[in-house]
Amino acid sequence: MCTMEKIASCEIAFIPIVSKDYISDINKVLDIIKSYDLEYNVGILSTTIRGDKEKIHKLILEIYNHMDKECKFTMDIKLSNICGCN
Repeated sequence: MCTMEKIASCEIAFIPIVSKDYISDINKVLDIIKSYDLEYNVGILSTTIRGDKEKIHKLILEIYNHMDKECKFTMDIKLSNICGCN
């Protein structure tokens, strides 16, 4: 059993569709993720995040609001309440 706050797992794939510099846009998203006190792992197609569910929800909203001003995008998000700790 987890003894900490409710843990959630999340996978985010941010895909710039209309962008002046898609690499820069992806790096901006990664900077936002890194600024949160959450466990994360950057993969080649997506980033997995683990931690407090409220922080993850806030992170997703911040990515959306910030990047909405930068480019057109899609964001594939998977959320799970199974954290992997039993």
